[in-house]
Amino acid sequence: MVLLYMVLVIMGIASIFATTYRDEAVIKGFLSLNTDYSRQLIYFILCLVIGSVILLTDSKFFTATANLFYGFGIVLLLLVFPFHTDVKGTESIIRFSGFQLQPAELCKLFANLALAKYLSIPDMNFKKLRAQVIAAAIVLFPALMAIMQSETGLALVYFSFFLVMYREGMPSAILLIAFSLALLAVLTLLINKDVLAVLLTVVAALSINELKLQIKRNRRLLYTIIVIWIVAVGFQRFAVPYIFSNVLKPYQVQRIYATVGKDMEVDESTMSEEDIKKMEDRKKASTYNVKQSKIAIGSGGFLGKGLMKGTQTRYDFVPEQRTDFIFCTIGEGFGFMGSIVFLGLYLFLLLRIITMAERQRSLFSRAYAYGVASVLFFHIFINIGMTIGIVPVIGIPLPFMSYGGTSLVTFTAMLFILIRLDADRQMILR
Repeated sequence: MVLLYMVLVIMGIASIFATTYRDEAVIKGFLSLNTDYSRQLIYFILCLVIGSVILLTDSKFFTATANLFYGFGIVLLLLVFPFHTDVKGTESIIRFSGFQLQPAELCKLFANLALAKYLSIPDMNFKKLRAQVIAAAIVLFPALMAIMQSETGLALVYFSFFLVMYREGMPSAILLIAFSLALLAVLTLLINKDVLAVLLTVVAALSINELKLQIKRNRRLLYTIIVIWIVAVGFQRFAVPYIFSNVLKPYQVQRIYATVGKDMEVDESTMSEEDIKKMEDRKKASTYNVKQSKIAIGSGGFLGKGLMKGTQTRYDFVPEQRTDFIFCTIGEGFGFMGSIVFLGLYLFLLLRIITMAERQRSLFSRAYAYGVASVLFFHIFINIGMTIGIVPVIGIPLPFMSYGGTSLVTFTAMLFILIRLDADRQMILR
């Protein structure tokens, strides 16, 4: 685990170096604090110190202080509102003495500890609705605060903890409903809302006809189908438009439409020329990043151009290539085969974490381990997915690779706490 961690972080520093290095002396650039790759190296050294301290800490410390850390994280999130700094449209960053802290990123670790602590309460019956609601509130409260700080991307990461709850006994129907609503939201963008309503009605009618024998024996089945139909039609006709109009920002809506290959539906007759121009600018901006990202990854071919020889990433054609689009450097520099090997490292890391989770005697350790795996999987899937255009651009970092001190510290602490807990896997921690 430690070896995998170090390989990924070093690859991240090399990728940041490849995209930001110009003509300055290499050694001088690394020794200074004026370059992104030098600062990332400093963050890495700091993380090694933090990881060493964690490995020397008693495992019981993390169970004893889990709720305290969660409370501390909530306080940090609250401090963002009066003391935040607006950085590229997000209001979730606190800046002090030249350093930046993003509490919404750090709070993922604290939420994971708090959730594991709650799930490991003696005689906990997680199949009860009350227990499930409390667990959901633990992870959704910081997510809500992240949304209020214009960090919708990070807020979505907190939903990955529902996979932990599913592992510990949450009914699979809840996940099925969530995925069904997500699919319905996508279909709402692709199909006319009236046509979709008719299709949903037809599906409901066919279901009733197919299950008429069962319905005769159990009338509740008929009521269930009717309720599902009402919820589905109401969701696609009212809930989705409301979310797009009142919850999401215009550029976020445009990115979602761009991902499914459609233009936003607007009535230009009611808009001024200035508003129309702004809308066109947002449309171009929403597709530019992904187009350049695809060009960079595709230009790498089968074996790649070499780490320092990529034209798209070396000459700043790809925006945010040191943070959200760091995978473009791997794709262009090492090609298809290099990307497969790189993804293989992540896959091996995730499988290793799941293996460690299943061998824990303590429910706290197991739940925490699944939390680490879920958060990492969500970040990896969404980040790489947005660089190749299969998911909307929501701006979350690639674990251990993207530039950023808070991100690297958070993922490092999550991983090393897991390693420390695994060292005492025969203990029962609560």
